[in-house]
Amino acid sequence: MIDIPALLLLISEWDDPADGEAEKSRELCGGLLRETAAPLSRYQFTPGHITGTACILHPSRNSILLVHHRKLDRWLLPGGHVEGNLDGHVAETARREAQEEAGVQIDASLPPRLVGIDVHGIPARKKEPFHLHHDLIFSFRAESEHFLASAEVRGLTWCALENFDHYDLPAPIRRAVKRSIQY
Repeated sequence: MIDIPALLLLISEWDDPADGEAEKSRELCGGLLRETAAPLSRYQFTPGHITGTACILHPSRNSILLVHHRKLDRWLLPGGHVEGNLDGHVAETARREAQEEAGVQIDASLPPRLVGIDVHGIPARKKEPFHLHHDLIFSFRAESEHFLASAEVRGLTWCALENFDHYDLPAPIRRAVKRSIQY
């Protein structure tokens, strides 16, 4: 079970004064955690729910792992919903989702670091209305360059920083990646 006060503390301590968009996302995540009954439930659509994303550095630290998301039809970092019975922290959510989606082995000797916060909209589909993902982005490093795509993704690639434009990565992901590489 994820400790909400500890998660609030982690979010409150994270700061990048040069990133106003992330600051607003941080405020929204804090409000979600303080004011809603089930902020970690994937079934809380108003105002949304917390998700975990993995920014996985290649072992050489020269690129990051991207997944071509099947449902959203775009290149993103691996990540997804909190599973209360599996995840003791949102960083564990990010790690688990990366391993499920990409079959990547993550270096367990390096602790995950919060490198970004991004609140973004998810389009309505099937039984889910439009809602917000309050995304916490954690940095990890892969043990090797090997990966294996799951049915959830259309493709996987290691993307060098200079190729971000080719994959049309959103600004919050770009900033999180740069923070990951700086640590």
